[in-house]
Amino acid sequence: MRRAMTRMLSPTDNGRRPAHPESPERSAIVDCALYVDGERQSGEWQYADALTEARQQRQRNAFVWLGLHEPTQAEMAGIAETYGLHELVVEDAVKAEQRPKLERFGDVSSLVLRTARYVGKGEVTETSEVVETGQVMLLIGPGFVISVRHGDACRLSPVRADLEKKQDLLAQGPWSVAYAVTDRVVDLYVEVADQVEVDLDALEAEVFSRSSHSRIQRIYQMKRELVEFKRAVVPLQRPLLTLTAQVNREVPKEIRRYFRDVQDHLTRTVEQINSYDDLLNSVLQARLAQVTVDQNNDMRKIAAWAGIAAVWTAIAGIYGMNFTHMPELNWTYGYPVVLAVMLGISLVLYRFFRRRGWL
Repeated sequence: MRRAMTRMLSPTDNGRRPAHPESPERSAIVDCALYVDGERQSGEWQYADALTEARQQRQRNAFVWLGLHEPTQAEMAGIAETYGLHELVVEDAVKAEQRPKLERFGDVSSLVLRTARYVGKGEVTETSEVVETGQVMLLIGPGFVISVRHGDACRLSPVRADLEKKQDLLAQGPWSVAYAVTDRVVDLYVEVADQVEVDLDALEAEVFSRSSHSRIQRIYQMKRELVEFKRAVVPLQRPLLTLTAQVNREVPKEIRRYFRDVQDHLTRTVEQINSYDDLLNSVLQARLAQVTVDQNNDMRKIAAWAGIAAVWTAIAGIYGMNFTHMPELNWTYGYPVVLAVMLGISLVLYRFFRRRGWL
């Protein structure tokens, strides 16, 4: 739990912490930094003071990166007033129930990313969670970028640390942050896809093994996890297509080149997910066919044993009708002979059913 005026420090924080006067008990601000010509400026920064300073030094590519984690409505209201954010943007940032999308509200671009990470622990069970998803929302405006993170599927402190080592890229402005975050999110997609492939291979091998006892609920659970992952990845194609378009003048030309590389990785991941979906459908259909075959085999076994038992039932039923004149009724060896006949017929039927594969 974060307290007032405190937060977790990243390796690049150098002991600095952002001031946040709006919340006396909890601060959603993880980091607030001012960058000038790609270099982070020292000192503690309040988000309002940092924005003022950035706009005064716009000719030096100055901008503010404000990092938030699960902010409340009250916290976002103060930030929205300072940075001039639209009320719909504030609502999306707080609720975190959005699909990947790219929207523009005046001078502010809103890029929503669904994050994902692999949390599986080996064998897939009927209730195991394989993929955990979250959300990162990026608000890019003149002289600032605001990152709003929900969930722990993708932490942004490593992204900030790596980006601060690339001064030339960071000097491109707020869109360099958007690229770095998007690149990290898509890299996590690739890692999740590779791990899911391992689980699918294990599940496929188990289903098609000769001694398969795989429960169909496990396949359904894997299907649900794959659908959740697919909802996070596939819709991101359209926003990236917009960001890499030649007619897009909001994104610097150099940054568009970086976004194209991210788009290539995303396309590969989407193709993997589609192939996994087809494979899982095939595994599911194969398992359903196996269940049907097993049921048919069970019914044939039941019918075969019922046929054998019918011989004993029929003969015993005839001799149990207590008629006076019946064949061999007064013969000394009649009882053992009848038992021998029933046993002989049963053996003949058993061999017949075994040859036909019913037993």
